[in-house]
Amino acid sequence: MAQYPPKQHQDDNRDHMIEVIKTYPLATLISVMDNKPLISHLPLIYSEGKLIGHLDKYNPQAAMLKDNHEVTVLFSGPQCYISPSIYNTTQLPTWNYIMVHLTGKVTEIKDPEAIKASMIEMTAFLEAPEHRYKLEPDNPRMEQFISYVKGFEIDITTWEGKFKLSQDKKPSDIENAKNELIRANQESIKTFLERVF
Repeated sequence: MAQYPPKQHQDDNRDHMIEVIKTYPLATLISVMDNKPLISHLPLIYSEGKLIGHLDKYNPQAAMLKDNHEVTVLFSGPQCYISPSIYNTTQLPTWNYIMVHLTGKVTEIKDPEAIKASMIEMTAFLEAPEHRYKLEPDNPRMEQFISYVKGFEIDITTWEGKFKLSQDKKPSDIENAKNELIRANQESIKTFLERVF
């Protein structure tokens, strides 16, 4: 019986997965309540085996982010259609992508000062490397905002890297697929934004 997903499309290198999380921090956070999924999209910051974040306390998912509640978290890297025309050998069309699937247990952050500290740390991370803006602890807008926020951290219990990058092809085709992933992502962002703005 064939293995699924194929072994060559699985990346167990934790450093590679952490790189995806740090480069593409907008996560899909999934909880299940009464057999129905609750899904939010929010940035999460990685720190020593944990993900740290916050969301609006009126978000229905906030009620699920209690101590020891299990969640699934997805991080999406670059992805694109791969045309057989880019290969040096005969192939079929496919889709290449990078995803990281995690599960973990939630710990609620209840101390407003700890939530503030996590927001300051997140801002500093997201402002790197230029750091054009610094969120100060005494920022009056944050003082007003903090009571509307639920802070939490997720202790990661399982890691799964899905790196489908034409690894089953010849080296020259793998290189062509990598270059196509770069080209298609740069071009698709520009084309998409011109259509919607």
